[in-house]
Amino acid sequence: MPTMSESVLHLARLKGKIIAIDGPAGSGKSTTSRMLAARLGYTYLDTGAMYRAITWFALKAKIELSDADKLGEVAQKMPLEFKTEDEVNRVLVGEHDVTSEIRSVEVTKHVSEVSAHKTVREAMVARQRQMARNGSIVAEGRDTTTVVFPRADIKIYLDADTRTRARRRLLDLSHMGVSTTVEEQEADIIRRDKYDSGRAHSPLTKAKDAYTVDTSNLTIEGQVDQIIALIRSVIK
Repeated sequence: MPTMSESVLHLARLKGKIIAIDGPAGSGKSTTSRMLAARLGYTYLDTGAMYRAITWFALKAKIELSDADKLGEVAQKMPLEFKTEDEVNRVLVGEHDVTSEIRSVEVTKHVSEVSAHKTVREAMVARQRQMARNGSIVAEGRDTTTVVFPRADIKIYLDADTRTRARRRLLDLSHMGVSTTVEEQEADIIRRDKYDSGRAHSPLTKAKDAYTVDTSNLTIEGQVDQIIALIRSVIK
C-alpha cells in the first residue's frame, strides 16, 4: 500500500493528463473508470452515456434512428451535463435526470445504431474534447483511445470473455428489475461487438499503444488496483 507522500507525488505527476479507457460492452469500463477517477481525484467522462442520452432523446422524440442529419443536430444542441452526487455519475438532459433511463433495454438495443452515424460521432467527439480541455480526466468509451483522444497520456483496453461480460450485464439488468437470461445477453453482446467493430465510423479497435487488461477474473477493485499499478509503472 503506497504511503500518503507517494500518493501525492504520483498525483502531482499525473496532473493535467488524460487517461483513456475503452473496450467492448461488459468489460467493466464504466464502473472501473468511475472508481479510478475517484481514486486519482480526476473528472470522469462517460462517453458511452452521451450516446445513450442521444438515443434516449431520439426514442422519446420519435426521431427516426436512420435520420443521420436530424440525430447529428440533436447531438450538437441537446443540453447534456454530468453531475457527481454521492459517488454516482448522474446524466442530465436539460433538467431531466436520465441516469437510469439511458441504461434501459430499449436504449441498449438501439444505441449502437445511433452512435454509428458520422454526424453523431463528429458532434460528440467535439463535445468530449471540449470537456477534457483541461486534462486530469478519465475518459471511457468504445473509441476513446483511437478517435477521441488518440494522444492520451495513457491508453487502456479492458477486455473479458463473452460469457463473463454477459453475466455482468445480466446482473446489472436484474438490479433494474429486468427479466432476461445469460444466453440472451451473450447473444446481444456478440451482436453489439460485431456491429461496433464493423461500423464505418469510429469502429471499436484496440490502439497499438494501449495496454490490455483482461478483467475476466478480476473484481472491480482488482481492476482498479491493476490499472493504478500500471499507471505508476508508466509515469515515473
